[in-house]
Amino acid sequence: MTSTQTLSAASPGSNGAIDAKAGPVDKKSLRRIVLASVAGNALEWYDFFLYSTAAALVFGELFFPKGTDPLVGTMAAFAGFAVGFAARPLGGVVFGHIGDRFGRKGALVWTLSIMGAATFLIGLLPTYAQVGLWAPALLLLLRVLQGVAAGGEWGGGVLMISESAPPEKRGYYASLSQLGVGGGFVLSAAVFFLVQLLPKDAFMNWGWRVPFLLSIFIFSVGVYVRSKLPESAEFASARAAGKKSHMPVLDVIRRYPKEILLAMGLRVAENGGSYIVIAFSLAYGKFIGVPNQVMLAGVIVSMTVELFTMLMWGRLSDRVGRKPVYMIGAAGLVLIAFPFFWLLGTKVPALIWLAFLLGNAICHGAMIGTQPSLMGELFSTEVRYSGMALGHEVASVFAGGLSPLLATALLAHYRAAWPVALLMIALGLITVISLLFTHETAARRANRR
Repeated sequence: MTSTQTLSAASPGSNGAIDAKAGPVDKKSLRRIVLASVAGNALEWYDFFLYSTAAALVFGELFFPKGTDPLVGTMAAFAGFAVGFAARPLGGVVFGHIGDRFGRKGALVWTLSIMGAATFLIGLLPTYAQVGLWAPALLLLLRVLQGVAAGGEWGGGVLMISESAPPEKRGYYASLSQLGVGGGFVLSAAVFFLVQLLPKDAFMNWGWRVPFLLSIFIFSVGVYVRSKLPESAEFASARAAGKKSHMPVLDVIRRYPKEILLAMGLRVAENGGSYIVIAFSLAYGKFIGVPNQVMLAGVIVSMTVELFTMLMWGRLSDRVGRKPVYMIGAAGLVLIAFPFFWLLGTKVPALIWLAFLLGNAICHGAMIGTQPSLMGELFSTEVRYSGMALGHEVASVFAGGLSPLLATALLAHYRAAWPVALLMIALGLITVISLLFTHETAARRANRR
């Protein structure tokens, strides 16, 4: 531990949380932590997001029995998507325990190793036409491993940066951690966009495998980058002061049950709404006859813009508070639900891209840019990884995991988008209500300098 990572007095927050406060990390070290954390995070989320794109475009046809309705195969592929989310709480518990007891860095090396291996193997799987039911069974098994890894990734990736950042700039620096999430999706969508330029037969036979097989290089680079990271300053300071938990998951459930539930509610609109916008919308575009390239381009452009807007939202949360900024995103999702599908229905590329910009850069950006600091500030250092993982990942099962499946089922039954718009509104309202019961955390943490 460097001389700048010294411990100062702990003080309680209004919710009873107690933080071991670390002194500031020097700017050079903080830049290195940010760059390495974002790079590792992007590589891991590249792997995880590949499945959502492939589920919308190819997995239904290649890995599941064909029926009379193409949406049935897509529903089966999205069911596999949901299975990955169901495994995320397990990863959150396991790696939250490792991260709170032994350190953030070691947990993140393991998550990337598991994710990289599972994603690479998906690229080698035989299809349903080749091995029958073994194809979807193996695909689902590897998706479970992806889910376990992703469940431990987010909290650790956030904490490596936020626990080394100055308290008065924590919102901004914590939002930088989300560049990895957005960057990973942009990278995965861009690679899929390129391989889709192949002739259709070549794409369906082998082209779709290329993004998954590239994971072997991503895994190697990512593990190297993460192995060079120092431990987070605040965790190191808390450990030096003797603040630790032998069973962090049990401790956080006992001490912070309300905060876990609130974190889950905050996650619903961000996660569930996002996967309707970036995953289900691709299937909806196919349903109404919009070319895949137009839809993918809209996703790529909007997510690229969001890489900048999420930083703007994070910085704004340092100035006006976490809750107002998060409310912009959650209430915005409610307001754009019907216009989003109206714009897609025009089949005009510019209007389709406008829909994605509203959904991603504005609504999702406001929530995801503020979420890391808001959730992290609900818990004290020695149980923070576990608390964030539980709130973030349990909610993801019901929000992000089920929303594309539910949306596709609604589309298959009603053959229209209005029920899906109502689903988006419901997701947004759950988060709005949760925000009303959440204490503002920005001022409390800044006052502990």
